[in-house]
Amino acid sequence: MAAALSCRIPLPQPGSTLQRRAPAALSGQSLLLLPRQREDGRESAPGTRRIRGELASGIGFSSEKDSAAHHLRIFPSSSSSSSSDTHLAVSSSLSPAVAPSVAFSLPPKRSRKTVCLFFCEETRALAERVAAESDAIELRSINWRTFEDGFPNLFIPNGQGIRGQHVAFLASFSSPRVIFEQLSVIYALPRLFISSFTVVLPFFPTGTSERMEEEGDVATAFTLARILSSIPISRGGPTSLVIYDIHALQERFYFGDNVLPCFESGVPLLMNRLQELPDSDNISIAFPDDGAWKRFNTLLQHFPTIICTKVREGDQRIVRLKEGDPRGRHVVIVDDLVQSGGTLIECQKVLAAHGAKKISAYVTHGIFPNRSWERFQHDNGVGPNEGLSFFWITDSCPLTVKEVKNKRPFEVLSLAGSIAAALQI
Repeated sequence: MAAALSCRIPLPQPGSTLQRRAPAALSGQSLLLLPRQREDGRESAPGTRRIRGELASGIGFSSEKDSAAHHLRIFPSSSSSSSSDTHLAVSSSLSPAVAPSVAFSLPPKRSRKTVCLFFCEETRALAERVAAESDAIELRSINWRTFEDGFPNLFIPNGQGIRGQHVAFLASFSSPRVIFEQLSVIYALPRLFISSFTVVLPFFPTGTSERMEEEGDVATAFTLARILSSIPISRGGPTSLVIYDIHALQERFYFGDNVLPCFESGVPLLMNRLQELPDSDNISIAFPDDGAWKRFNTLLQHFPTIICTKVREGDQRIVRLKEGDPRGRHVVIVDDLVQSGGTLIECQKVLAAHGAKKISAYVTHGIFPNRSWERFQHDNGVGPNEGLSFFWITDSCPLTVKEVKNKRPFEVLSLAGSIAAALQI
């Protein structure tokens, strides 16, 4: 049995590969290496002996000792891949006057894949912001034209130039009129021998108002999901589909096996923004109904929670406070989307009547048909009875972003960084 080697190991920096992957026995300031298994007994060179063993559960080591030095490597003992996944390299002189030296050898950082990002005219501004987030994203254009009869006349420039490349398309299905031409491109790109294909559809538009209540109701959300599920497979496999805060949670089960849905959320953008507010320690989160609470309460569980509910009185649906106390708080109403805004306005009135100091709102998707965003006013520092302090939306609906730009209380939180990260998955 080899003699014990004692050395001091500096703690890794927070978030480093070593800290994330090192077993618990390596988390201390010092380490006493006590081999528990047999020696190999193999001579690699005259006067040199190799030793392999286990320091503790999950910690293996490889040691080579000669007359001048003792070289030690520590690695996970669950596999034999000690060369490619080594955590530590320790070299110590056998002379007691010289302390052992420790060097951290971290695995090379995974290189980012280069992505060719196509976009439609509506998402041009968002695509440019996504490309600005990463030098691994290259913007590519499409010629969007129409024939005299109004049908699309589309062309993908340099189609052969994207062979073997990772390709993505940033879509916006803002109206039925633009869906067909974008689907035509989405179906064409995987056939160009690309390495992988990702469709980013920030807002999945159908099903937001559908109620399957009687025989004959048509679920258009299911129809669109099946159309997207039929996207041709690229050389790399099924298409990845990135969607933010899909309205009805059951809609994620509408997609078929030929597409890989990736469901993201814009709420982390809100959380970052709330931390920047001067009254960030006085924030409460309000949900306009139980559905919003079920969707977002896990992400926002660190904030005091207020839940409103809708009750029917005759032909009217009235918003009431179900639980929570808004008195003296800056209350932020959170939901996935807004259309006419009636529910949010009623929720604002209830919270103001119960003593909220400020009221703001957040939705991932600001749809606002018929310019309904004009119903929301800024409080001008007067109080929540006059309006909202902030109304945060993302840029998932590009047409809305153009309309509310620089208009208080609206503030746009861009999905660009999140999309850039999703394209590296």
